[in-house]
Amino acid sequence: MDTERVVRTFTEFYEDRGHRRITGSTLLPPPGDPVLFTTAGMHPLTPYLEGRPHPLGRRLVNVQRCLRTTDLEEVGDATHLTVFEMLGTWSLGDYDGPVSLDWGFRLLTEGFGIDRGRLHATVFGGDGQVGPDTDSLRLWQEHGVPVELTVEDNWWANGPVGPCGPDSEIFLWTGDGPPRSTPTRDDRWVEVWNHVMMRHRRLADGTLVPLPRRNVDTGLGLERLATLLQGESSVFECDVFEPWRRLVPRLWPLDDPSLRLVHDHLRSAVVVVGDGVRPANTGQGYVLRRLLRRVLTVLWREDPSRSLGDLPDELVTHTLDRFRQDAGPGTVRRLLLDEERRFGRLLERGRRVLARPRFRRPLTDEDFHYLHDTHGLPRDLVLSLRGSEVTDL
Repeated sequence: MDTERVVRTFTEFYEDRGHRRITGSTLLPPPGDPVLFTTAGMHPLTPYLEGRPHPLGRRLVNVQRCLRTTDLEEVGDATHLTVFEMLGTWSLGDYDGPVSLDWGFRLLTEGFGIDRGRLHATVFGGDGQVGPDTDSLRLWQEHGVPVELTVEDNWWANGPVGPCGPDSEIFLWTGDGPPRSTPTRDDRWVEVWNHVMMRHRRLADGTLVPLPRRNVDTGLGLERLATLLQGESSVFECDVFEPWRRLVPRLWPLDDPSLRLVHDHLRSAVVVVGDGVRPANTGQGYVLRRLLRRVLTVLWREDPSRSLGDLPDELVTHTLDRFRQDAGPGTVRRLLLDEERRFGRLLERGRRVLARPRFRRPLTDEDFHYLHDTHGLPRDLVLSLRGSEVTDL
């Protein structure tokens, strides 16, 4: 089942149950939002989760592109991507958690054909303020799905204050042989779907008050689900990365971890540029700059002659089309090359500056501030140059 069919199956299942499909937003949150990028499908819907009526009703479904910088260091393993698509559903004061979980179970087992014996759920076990989520526990027991009770792992919050509530996560067994242990004890259980029951608001003093209406927010990573349905062991083996696997190794022979980083970061950079971000020293632009510098670091480690200008047009076009973006491939390529030249000049300047006698001793915080403020050399770049080679930035 390719990713397009996964999307159709998912959205049609919920449309048949009264959900209206909404158009996903860009990676850029609305003005005034404190986060740099949209990190989950619920982010653009925050006003409606807070109580504002949605023009399309109380049952919604969508596909939202997301970017998570918190997972940047995890990229290269089997499940994490910087930019990905999130399948989501919402009940805005309509049905509650058990209905959502029941539909989720039926979609996974009947719609996607997953053996229920490969499923495991986790449920909020209660703490000093809120009791255990017995409704979700009962639902999973009725379906014969094993359940693990946790506290912190099954409590969702949108920050230190604001909407929050218990959640129930659904895991799929990816190991050989029959399932063993539980999700918190065996990483062969891979989380595929989280159902959040937003029932409370946390105040600044830490107390909880009931929300005026109960909402349900679910999120399911598209690439991760497609990977599992396609029987692959890594998100980089699913169909959306097929052209990357076919073209990049011929161009730049690299080991598997390096290839995964290059695939992810270049694909993510194209999407970020497609949403209108340009490289900068702060904010969204710095995230883009860091992605590209990490790619160039890997490429130049073995061969300094490698260039982003060699990136095939097919990969840029495929990515822009995949994320339904209007940016021209030529614009993206010019920006990548400009940033490559900028980084190359920065490396040369950094080597010259650090060769001065005053910097041959251990560096102090004052040295780092001077190098950054006077020469534009960030700490991570200085440390990598002092290590006699360019390492991951």
